[in-house]
Amino acid sequence: MNRIILCFHHELSRDFGLAGRLEYVLQRRASIKDIIEAHGLPHTEIGCLLADTKEIGFEHVPDPGEEISVLPVQAPVNVSRPTLLRPVSYNEVKFIVDVNAGKLAILLRMLGQDTLWSNSYRDRDVAELAAREQRIVLSKDRGLLKRKTIIHGRLIRASDPDQQLREVVELYRLDTTCRFARCLRCNKILNPVPKSQILHRLQPKTRKYFDHFEICPGCGRIYWKGSHWEKMCTRISRFV
Repeated sequence: MNRIILCFHHELSRDFGLAGRLEYVLQRRASIKDIIEAHGLPHTEIGCLLADTKEIGFEHVPDPGEEISVLPVQAPVNVSRPTLLRPVSYNEVKFIVDVNAGKLAILLRMLGQDTLWSNSYRDRDVAELAAREQRIVLSKDRGLLKRKTIIHGRLIRASDPDQQLREVVELYRLDTTCRFARCLRCNKILNPVPKSQILHRLQPKTRKYFDHFEICPGCGRIYWKGSHWEKMCTRISRFV
């Protein structure tokens, strides 16, 4: 019988509208990665594959009669630890967010996370940057996450940015301390700046009540721990 059985973990079955157990007719010689992605499940969502009871990689070509178990990525994800599915280890957790989740990028920067985002990024740009800089791709686009050059990624389930942040924090076990570290606009690391150098740019009340400032070396935006900072911290603590 020229068929295999695909068994999807209940989390994947629920989130991607897949039957928990289905038959697949082997019409051509194809890798298990291609077979699974043809059902709408990006490889970035898969944490482990078993052919009967043997662990296999994405390049595995199924034999007729095999039962393939498809298991999800489990938290906490350790991108520095090589696995059979992802033999390349990353030195650190860094993100790139595609155009459909821009608000999530800002929230991650509030936590001090290195997060690239631009509304000019095309799918190809995201994939190339992710591969070159070893970044985790966060997207709501299944097609983007199916690209072979993307190693680590997450198909964001939630629509609300705060809930999206919670997803990412839980999956990668991120520190949820609100940090004064990165520019919310362009992601550059902030530098301390003497008040005297930026006095001409400050509003009267800011000039009077605040003495410690940071500046973005990229876009020149100035930051200080005023009411906006308190609102950021409150927002993060409420949802995370």
